[in-house]
This record gives sequence, structure tokens and C-alpha cells, in this order.
Amino acid sequence: MKNVLFITADQWRGECLSSLGHRVRTPNLDWLASRGVTFTRHFANAVPCGPSRASIHTGMYLQNHRSGTNGTPLDQRFTNWALMLRARGYDPVLFGYTDTSNDPRAFEPDDPVLRSYEGPLPGINPIVLMGENPQPWADWLASKGYDIPDPAWKLYMGKSGLEYEQGGSVPAPLTIPAEHHDTWFMVDQVISYLTRRQSAPPQEEPGFCIHLSLLRPHPPWVAPAPYNEMYPPQELTDFNRADTADTEAATHPFIEYFMSLPHFTAPSDLRRMTRLKSAYYGLMTEVDHNLGRLFEWLKANDELDNTLIIFTSDHGEQMGDHWLLGKLGYFDASYHIPLIICDPSASANGSRGMQLQGFTENVDIMPTMLDYLDTEIPIQCDGRSLREVIESGSFPANWRQEAHWEFDFRNIPDGEQREQALGLTHPQCTLNVVRGSRYKYVHFTGLPPLFFDLEADPGEHRNLATDPAYSSLVLEYAQKLLSWRMNHDEPGLTHLALTENGVVARPAPRYPSP
Repeated sequence: MKNVLFITADQWRGECLSSLGHRVRTPNLDWLASRGVTFTRHFANAVPCGPSRASIHTGMYLQNHRSGTNGTPLDQRFTNWALMLRARGYDPVLFGYTDTSNDPRAFEPDDPVLRSYEGPLPGINPIVLMGENPQPWADWLASKGYDIPDPAWKLYMGKSGLEYEQGGSVPAPLTIPAEHHDTWFMVDQVISYLTRRQSAPPQEEPGFCIHLSLLRPHPPWVAPAPYNEMYPPQELTDFNRADTADTEAATHPFIEYFMSLPHFTAPSDLRRMTRLKSAYYGLMTEVDHNLGRLFEWLKANDELDNTLIIFTSDHGEQMGDHWLLGKLGYFDASYHIPLIICDPSASANGSRGMQLQGFTENVDIMPTMLDYLDTEIPIQCDGRSLREVIESGSFPANWRQEAHWEFDFRNIPDGEQREQALGLTHPQCTLNVVRGSRYKYVHFTGLPPLFFDLEADPGEHRNLATDPAYSSLVLEYAQKLLSWRMNHDEPGLTHLALTENGVVARPAPRYPSP
């Protein structure tokens, strides 16, 4: 393996691939899936963007990297895949963002890097650094004669025509055409980089290592034509939720509180809610179309057979389910995300096109990348390489039987509003989830637990935690959760010992041999 193309599309729900039978049209990702492996039960380890990406880039659970919210610093003592591959001679480059909150101990107090949670990952070379602030895109649009609003992020919002909930026949399109939209711009920048690299004198690095981090289908949910009318809103009226918002809010104090926050509350107006879903799906198809342009470049320039391609997301999206918007809490909708890995080598021929159902997590991505590039996997990694799974087409006997995730819902800039509303202390604003094939357990530090039978209740509506018939299962899953956390305590130097003969090191695998 020579090259790596690591793609994230922000806020993409795991079922939204046409290769999985979903209505969203993703022909290019379907093509990638036909050449690689789709992991159908892949989950984020945290939300929102910053904590989830910290897990992706370090291979660590939130309980260990502790970058729990957007803006919580990531401890500089932890390595990441970019630093590891740079030490191997690669030049890892970034198009987009990693939402890395830098450790303030490494900077002067007035350093501008400490004024944003959207810093670049240490070790990565940000060719185009663009997230909520789309300045590179704005500059490109200005060069084409566009008037740029102040602030530039308003570029994401401009619409033309009558909006759907105001009587329009389709969701109003973005004023900027698709060929000038941010997704097109970002993919163009990657293609330009690859073209320049190909025509440059031979490089000393082993190959290219690109992280393309796309904003879409993250909001604002305004799609350019023709993607704004691909999915008629009147066909998108099904939502996984209680009959009324009040009924949903009564299911748990956590839900009641977050449904009181406008940012997380789904619109009660059905036309508006279906319009948002229509735009969400349209932005997915737009991402797919542009990734197709990138895949075509790799084919045309004989790089496809040398490139490991990974496609995933940082987290999902509630999109009206449980009367919520955004990413939060414990529902599958916020954590179930796609993962497609395409290994072009002959050793993976037997698994091409497979859809595997073992539980995989975003902490597995860093070990997988390092394994493919013959780089040592550091002891800090909580995840496992998927290379053996891809080459064999099956999971080993000692693979995890559940997925795990955490949500740290404290909010430091807003003071103690959440703590006071929920009757919690600052450290108690956390929850942990262990999610198996049938059962799902949610543990709060200071609120009542939840337990779901996903076979009988796939929509996660009936909390069985206090049902005496399920008490033994609730205990079993609470013990599973405790054991998981104990087994994944941050190892530090626990694999070392000082002896009369000096330092002795012993491998410290977290999982027993098959």
C-alpha cells in the first residue's frame, strides 16, 4: 500500500447509502462499497464533532483523551495518526478541518490558536483549512466575481425563491450553483493538489496521505440545485418519534431538558421538518457526486490500485427522530455512521463487496491506517485494526460484541445552566452506552438509567430499566459497561517496569487471543 485517502462527511447517518437499500442515491459510494467492505454496524464513540474526531484521530475513547466537548483541549501528550505517519516519511495533508482544540499549555495565553476549537490536528499539513469559517472558499468565490457577505459563513445560507413551508413547491435552492458550492470547491482543491503532486519532481515520501474532511451534510441544510428537489418533502413524512413532543419529553429528564433547547428541538411544522430532511438527503447526493469526480481522477491517473480509501463520518443526525435535531444523547441516530474501507491489494479480493455486521467503532480507524502502512500502533489506541477482518472477510472470535459511546453534555461557556436544570454536578454531566445486537444500556452518572430491547423496540421508545423482568439483564449490561471502562483505562506507563536490569516492557493487548 502506498497512498491513503481518508474521507469524512460530517453528520452522515449510517443507513443513508443506496447500497444498503436507503432512498438516498449514492452511486459513487456504492461503487466504492463494491470494491471494498461496508461495516454496517459502525458507531461513533462520542458527539459532537470535536470529541468524536479526537477519538478518530487518536484511536482513544473519550474517557481517555478527555476532549469531551467542542473546545475542550486535547492533551498534547497523545500522539495521532498524522504524527505517526509523518515520522514514517509521509506528509499528511488536510482539506477541511479536524476540530482539534489545542492544549493551551503549549501556547502563549494570547495565541490566536486558543480562540477556536477548529485547530488543525498536530502533525497534519493544512493545505485548505476550512470549517465553520469558509474563508478559503469565500476567497475563491470572490475571484469569480461573487459578493462575499460579512461574516463569510452566511455563504452557506443564501436562498433563492419561495421556501417550501411558505408555499414553495420544492425546498428553495442555495443561491450559489452546485459547481461553485463548498463541496465542489473542496474536492477541486484535492484534485488540484494531486495533479500538482503528480507533475512535480519525484518525492521522497512513500506516497500521498490525504484527509478530506467535508462539511456536508452538516447544516445549514440548504442544497444547491438540482439537489434541492431530488427528494420530495411530501415523501419524507416518516419519523421515529412519539406521537407528540410532550410524550417524548416525558420519557426521561435528559430528553425533557434537551427538548427545551431550541438548537436541539425539531420543528413542529411538518413542512419545515420534511424540507430539512429533503435538503439533508440532497447534500448527501451532492457529496457522493463530487467524490465520484475524485475517484475518477484516481482511476484516470493510475492511483486507484495504490490507494487505501476510507469513508466515514464523525457522527449521525437525529433529523426529527425523537423530536430532536443535531447530535446528542444516546440514540442510535446520532452515533450510527457509515464505514467503507477499500483495500486495493490482492489480499482483500475475497471480501470485495461484503457487508459485515460486526461492531466497529471510530477508534478502529487509526489502528487500521497504521497497520496498512506498516506503522506501529501505539499503546494508547483503544481500537483495533480492521486489516485482518478485511483480508479474511470475517471477524476474529475475540472481536467486541457491543459498541460503546459516551456523551459529555457539560457546557463550560454557558456556566451551570445544565447542571442546575438537571440537578447534577459538573462531572456528572456524562452518559455511557453499551449497545449490543439486541440490548442497549445507557448509564448516567446522576440520572436514571435506560435499557432497550432493540429486537422488540428498534425505535428505542420503551425504557425497561425498572421492569423487574429485565433486572438481571440490566445488571449484566451494567457490569459489561464497568468491565469495558476498566479494560480501557488509559494505560499510561503500565506496560513498563523499572528493574535492576533497567526498563522492562511487555506487550499489553486489551483483548485475549482468539
